[in-house]
Amino acid sequence: MAGEPQADCLFCKIVSGEVPATVVRETDTTVAFRDINPQAPTHILVIPKVHYPDATSLAAAEPQVAADVLREAGAVAVDEKLVETGYRVVFNTGSGAGQTVFHAHAHVLGGRGLNWPPG
Repeated sequence: MAGEPQADCLFCKIVSGEVPATVVRETDTTVAFRDINPQAPTHILVIPKVHYPDATSLAAAEPQVAADVLREAGAVAVDEKLVETGYRVVFNTGSGAGQTVFHAHAHVLGGRGLNWPPG
């Protein structure tokens, strides 16, 4: 059920502490941790503690939590000293967009040039 922890979800297991992660920030509603396969010198994932398969479903069901994820992405950028040089916040939605864990999450990427268009 949406919003409830899923037994087969890697990110739900990180939220519960069952799977370790290098956590850099945590709030009542979010957890931010370093990506295990970084695509930039700084690559941090910000996830809601509640389970929704993607950012769109999270925003529709719990807009305040979606806002919390985005706010924490900005706080991560400040903590990681990315603000002056620039950073990117990405929400992949669906396998065709590169989403591999179907628990809503934001990628905070920085520390190198990020060309446009991506990919």
